[in-house]
Amino acid sequence: MIDEILKDAEQRMKKSIAAMRSELAKIRTGRAHPSILDHITVEYYGSEVPLSQVANISAEDSRTLSVAPWEKDMVKVIEKAIMTSDLGLNPATAGLVIRVPMPILTEERRRDLVKVVRHEAENGRISVRNIRRDANNDFKELLKEKEISEDDARRAEEQIQKLTDQSIAEVDKLLQEKEQELMEI
Repeated sequence: MIDEILKDAEQRMKKSIAAMRSELAKIRTGRAHPSILDHITVEYYGSEVPLSQVANISAEDSRTLSVAPWEKDMVKVIEKAIMTSDLGLNPATAGLVIRVPMPILTEERRRDLVKVVRHEAENGRISVRNIRRDANNDFKELLKEKEISEDDARRAEEQIQKLTDQSIAEVDKLLQEKEQELMEI
């Protein structure tokens, strides 16, 4: 019973870290990376689909992304979706290829992005702590129903605390890496 709760908590913590990692990937640095456009969706035959499902996205160089739609009709739709996104990008169409130049980040913009990154990291930590709280509540419930002893409950809480500490250390490591990446010129 305890092992199941611990495994579930560990899996949920890993998912929280993976979600944070994907959120951090969306926060762009000065470099062009295809994952920057991951969250953009376009209208395709009546439904919203991710951009990566209707076009090939690649990095032409360190400052330019290249978006090659698989259908000629999608060029205008994709261009509009990139322009109206929250990324502040201005795509340029050259025939069937859409080039997306990455603007150079100013010092002020970098500091703003660091604040956003820190906020995302704090959300990651909160998520991990909530998982710990849920697991501890499960242990207390088992103890109350006399399915486990007090010693087992204490040991389980220590184990969940170790998992929490490891997960928060991972979050902090991701935060530090992203901050360094953002402040590089």
